[in-house]
Amino acid sequence: MSKFKAIIFDMDGVLIDTEPYYYTRRQTFLDSKGISIAHLSPLDFIGGNMKQVWYMILRGDYDNWDVPALQAEYTQYKLDHEIPYDTLLFSDAKSTLDVLKAEGYKLGLASSTIKIEIIRAMKLTGLLPYFEVVLSGDDFEESKPNPEIYQVAMTRLNVAPEETLVIEDSEKGIAAGVDSGATVWGIKDNVFGLNQTRAAKLFDNLTQIVKQL
Repeated sequence: MSKFKAIIFDMDGVLIDTEPYYYTRRQTFLDSKGISIAHLSPLDFIGGNMKQVWYMILRGDYDNWDVPALQAEYTQYKLDHEIPYDTLLFSDAKSTLDVLKAEGYKLGLASSTIKIEIIRAMKLTGLLPYFEVVLSGDDFEESKPNPEIYQVAMTRLNVAPEETLVIEDSEKGIAAGVDSGATVWGIKDNVFGLNQTRAAKLFDNLTQIVKQL
């Protein structure tokens, strides 16, 4: 019998294979503004959100930009260049959630992505009804690795950290989950070279995680 009562999922790289699309779209937008990210690695973006990284992107030019306006323009750009979430859903995501729901787990979603994108992704993929709690980077002053998003998710699901399993992939996300007091299992990264050492266990896919519970 599993000790966990709740399972909280990250979205990108865990349920939906979005990271390559995010990187390309981000780079295209910044290129159009004459802003280079050649000095940054894809790892600087994964697991966080753009609000966190404007300092890293703009460096010495930061004070020469209206960053809130730039952020707003980028948000609109994302809305105008929508990601086909339904075609990027991992093949075992729905079957995994079906099993977990049937077994009585409370399910939550905690992603650094902006809320409007999360809801669109969840509706396109049909995953929204599975989750009792959906939290986004918009809901908090600080994004992952700050553990607050997971702490709030556990509070809303009415579970203690020792009763909670977090499924993550990024270094920032894993850190947020661990520092919230939950157990963190990771989906192995074979593309970006993510540091996943703080995860208690690593798995190739969601199906393996279900079998381990």
